[in-house]
Amino acid sequence: MRLNHSNNKDKRKDAKKMKRVILFVSVILVLILVSGFAAHKFSLNVKTVQAIDSAQNKDSKENTQDKEETNSSVDKESDTNVENAAYLEKYIEQQVKGQKPTGADGKKVAYLTFDDGPSETVTPQILDILKSENVNATFFLIGKYVDKNDESKNLVKREIAEGNSIGIHSYSHDYNYLFPNGKINLENCMSDFEKTDKTLKNVLGQDFSTRAIRFPGGQITWAKKDPQGADAVDKALHEKDWHQIDWNALSGDAEAGHKNAAALTEEAIKTIGNREKAVILMHDTYGKEETAKALPGIIEYLKKQGYEFKIIK
Repeated sequence: MRLNHSNNKDKRKDAKKMKRVILFVSVILVLILVSGFAAHKFSLNVKTVQAIDSAQNKDSKENTQDKEETNSSVDKESDTNVENAAYLEKYIEQQVKGQKPTGADGKKVAYLTFDDGPSETVTPQILDILKSENVNATFFLIGKYVDKNDESKNLVKREIAEGNSIGIHSYSHDYNYLFPNGKINLENCMSDFEKTDKTLKNVLGQDFSTRAIRFPGGQITWAKKDPQGADAVDKALHEKDWHQIDWNALSGDAEAGHKNAAALTEEAIKTIGNREKAVILMHDTYGKEETAKALPGIIEYLKKQGYEFKIIK
């Protein structure tokens, strides 16, 4: 009886051990299956996220590229009639020195420029002609004439609204103040330019800016008389990203003696010659009605000679 009891006890122990082994193995298998499923699901999620990110990045790059191409296209289209003031300053400087300008590219460009405005008499005529001829010009303004009255201010607004550009031609245009004893007064010149800049901002808004400066009498004139003074003022202007724009052709409407429209046109054609870049000096101040009369003929000549027209900024 004892022997049978002992055998039965051993069998029960073995059965319990087997159950524990089976349970342990089952748990391990379950864990393996669960971890495998989780890993598979994680892998699928990662691949899905990567696919989504890849598609989004592709769309983003395509959108960015489209925007860049669009912006580039707009910039090119909007800048086709605009010339960089710094480039033109250097071009004229090199040309005056008898050097071949570094910007020479074989393209014929005309820059119509008008000094000493605005005037209530001549400026409207000039603007009407430019509009009818579908060309634009650069107006170098005298600050005190801008401040003269509301009509003058409205003319400045019209110049910009119709696609023209504006440069600074001092506030006072007073040679005794700007160039006492034939020398450039740096402080007075810069003060005059800055005063005109503030005047233009008051009329056109604080966002308005111009980089084009023209000395009364032209920078070339004063550089010959006062080289050191010219160098000093050039440095001061460049620190503000302002650039002096002289000319290499003119109608002669500011020279001594009255000239009619025909004579002004003839002089302009003569001085334009075969220039690749022609910066043409004219005036739209009071008493320059003959300049307005000459302008259509000058524009017609330039068009026939294959010139394109640009403004200066």
